[in-house]
Amino acid sequence: KVFRVIPQNDEQVEIINFLARNIQGGGWQPDSVTLVRPKMQVDFRVEVDKSFEVEDLLKESGIQYRVLIDNLQAALDAQFDSKARTAGHSYEKYNNWETIAAWTADIAAQNPDLVFRSVIGETYEGRPMYLLKVGKTGPNKKAIFMDCGFHAREWISPAFCQWFVKEAVETYGRGGVMTTLLNSLDFYVLPVVKGGGYVYTWTKTRSKNSGSLCIGTGGGRNFNAGWGSVGSSKNPCDSTYCGSAPESEKETKALADFIREHLSTIKAYLTIHSYSQLLLFPYSYTYDLPSNYKELNSIAEAASKQLAGGDKTKYTYGPAAKTIYPAAGGSDDWAYDQGIKYSFTFELRDTGKYGFILPESQIKPTCEETLLAVKYIANYVLEHLY
Repeated sequence: KVFRVIPQNDEQVEIINFLARNIQGGGWQPDSVTLVRPKMQVDFRVEVDKSFEVEDLLKESGIQYRVLIDNLQAALDAQFDSKARTAGHSYEKYNNWETIAAWTADIAAQNPDLVFRSVIGETYEGRPMYLLKVGKTGPNKKAIFMDCGFHAREWISPAFCQWFVKEAVETYGRGGVMTTLLNSLDFYVLPVVKGGGYVYTWTKTRSKNSGSLCIGTGGGRNFNAGWGSVGSSKNPCDSTYCGSAPESEKETKALADFIREHLSTIKAYLTIHSYSQLLLFPYSYTYDLPSNYKELNSIAEAASKQLAGGDKTKYTYGPAAKTIYPAAGGSDDWAYDQGIKYSFTFELRDTGKYGFILPESQIKPTCEETLLAVKYIANYVLEHLY
């Protein structure tokens, strides 16, 4: 089951901490129980045989709760509800890593004047990190970097990166904002950052940490932006484990190296995650506001209105530490500190009904509304090049 609680005071926060230490399950939001504060919305999963015990403790403690997902396995099974009846790649279903990798080759081969595929590194397990450069070839072009699939269960995130490329190749040359953008900007699109984590959710294999039985590193904590401080952990068994050093992970290092090599041209950084319907900007590792806070807040406000256009999907926006919770080592903060002044994090649908197991039937509407916001930000960047 997946529960949602909102602890009202420090005593109730401590009870949530007790549950995390003693009940087998795991947190969904926030990333780590150490981040829980009074009045914060907390989602966590519990093994079914422990659920009655958890409910009793919550009731005894006066903590109001509701069960978001009554049967997580049934919800996982129901996630694959796409009407797409194809064995191969589809933009309206979740594709495994091998299918995405093959698609990157196909889309580049079919659109050689618009899409170029390269490899910027490899994952812990040796999978290539495929990067697509999308845009019409031209001199002195500036660029926007966009990555997806930073965390294992964010399936909707790689789905959006694929959708963005699809829209680019299908609409280029027909006028409109996308044609203008592709003529003037290059988009570096990294469909899956943490391939090992993504594959794990399909096949159950992961990388190991030296000296620990626990597996994996929080990719969103491994960048050199307040690394190892607030909202991250040095314990390999924590979901917010920041790694042994900044950029200790091959994926983080490859991404950071590429951006450093192209800093003169990359003018915006967009990282796509799920879930919670948030549009965030720096900083996460400090409550200090970025120097161009008013501009970033204005962009985020306008982009959030774009997101709300189609299905009236409400997004919350603001600087990450103040809007959700402080967390060091994030790629958006790192990119901003490298001088990329337009740096944003999207947390896509939904707000918890499905959480990380968003049904395939929501891929299309999620991607369509997100595309509106991304095009708005990209167009703003184009009009405010620096």
